[in-house]
Amino acid sequence: MGNRRFFDRPSGLTIADIAALTGTEASGAAMSHRITGVAPVDLAGPSDIAFIDANKFIDGLTKTRAGACLMPKRFVEHAPKGLIVLETEKPYRAFIAVHRKLFPQSLQPSSLFEADGISEGAIVHPTARLESDVTVDPGAVIGPRAEIGAGSIIAANAVIGPDVTIGRDCRIGAGCSITHTLMGDRVIIHPGSRIGQDGFGYTEDAEQQKIPQTGRVIIQNDVEIGASVTIDRGGIRDTVIGEASKIDNLCQIGHNCQIGRHCVVVALSGLSGSVTLEDYALLGGAVGLAPHLTVGKGARLAARSGVISDIPAGETWGGYPARPRLQWMRKEAALARLAGAGDKNRKHTKGSD
Repeated sequence: MGNRRFFDRPSGLTIADIAALTGTEASGAAMSHRITGVAPVDLAGPSDIAFIDANKFIDGLTKTRAGACLMPKRFVEHAPKGLIVLETEKPYRAFIAVHRKLFPQSLQPSSLFEADGISEGAIVHPTARLESDVTVDPGAVIGPRAEIGAGSIIAANAVIGPDVTIGRDCRIGAGCSITHTLMGDRVIIHPGSRIGQDGFGYTEDAEQQKIPQTGRVIIQNDVEIGASVTIDRGGIRDTVIGEASKIDNLCQIGHNCQIGRHCVVVALSGLSGSVTLEDYALLGGAVGLAPHLTVGKGARLAARSGVISDIPAGETWGGYPARPRLQWMRKEAALARLAGAGDKNRKHTKGSD
């Protein structure tokens, strides 16, 4: 059972292919040697390529059985005899390029039923419109007037609501539910995500009346959304996820949020209603943002930051409440010094008893 693999073993790349792909220099290499897999430097075998980019991996490098290894020039002297060395100052980026080339099918979900077309057991409303080459797995439900573009895959038990539009070459993971949504091309949504449900809104009085949420979710081209993400539809404006943005697993995007292009939102982060992330903003893991805030273009928030004010463009903030990076680090250093002084005082007091 341990030998079972979930991705097809590729025919491989020669060292010459890899050098051309990555722009690396192959030192004393057998250019026809074929690489068919990737592995960590300590586990790699003769048909695998590995990489090293830090001193802590030198011991693994000296003992490696890899067929080839990507590394900066400063590590070459530690390479064992016979190892094919590919020199580059950015070994991890080169390694990713090789990994992507060897295993392109890993880059997006496929049909879990390995089906083509509409499977038995899928339910497609007669008014839904599916272009050519759409795959619908068993148990999926596609509602009235929904539109799905060519080459898209709807995995098992996903539910696509009425009037939803899904573009071309999209991947909708198993168990997703998508309502009140317009989606562009090449969007990937991983299993279990919920998109388009109503947002959390009640009047602040004893009656706690529910506030109507009549907007939509707009997801632009090339967005990727992780597993078990929730994205609420807008209240009186649309919730928007901008082109090529990436949202990690287990994130919450509240109603009316505006996420710009090429933003990154890491796991467990939560955006309250009407938050704006401008283009290229980056949120570390478990960041929380209060309602109606703006994170400026290219700004970065450290993991577990609690944000209660706008973040200027291009700045890095962290902490709770979040503050500019240097101010946050000075505060942490001061607290550490105070804690150390307190420990010394307690030891001194005990010693004088």
